[in-house]
Amino acid sequence: MRHILQLSLLAALILLAGCAETPQEKADRLEPMLAAAGFRMVPVDTPRKQAIFSSLTPLKLTYHFNKEGQPVYWFADPYDCNCLYLGDSKAYQQFQQMKFQAHLADEERQAAELNQDAAMQMGVFGPFWW
Repeated sequence: MRHILQLSLLAALILLAGCAETPQEKADRLEPMLAAAGFRMVPVDTPRKQAIFSSLTPLKLTYHFNKEGQPVYWFADPYDCNCLYLGDSKAYQQFQQMKFQAHLADEERQAAELNQDAAMQMGVFGPFWW
């Protein structure tokens, strides 16, 4: 019994490890949405920009307030484009909406897969084969 429990735990850990997203995958997933939402890509192509860029948290959408008191959002990507995505409140709201829609679409896809799997398990005779 203990052996079965250990094997089950190992299988669960392997499945979770397989689902982990690499930094490159995260950048590849989020950057098209950032661009479509209105964020502009700024290359980190000077020593001054590189010095500032290296102090930013990578792959995390963050903000600060400019001199006029307006929020400025940024997303630093040292893994894919070595660039910074900059956006305003409108771009941020659009990005959040796109992220929410992508999440809903993913949940719908997973539900459809589960329904298809359940239908396949019922087989030719349906649920009342006995």
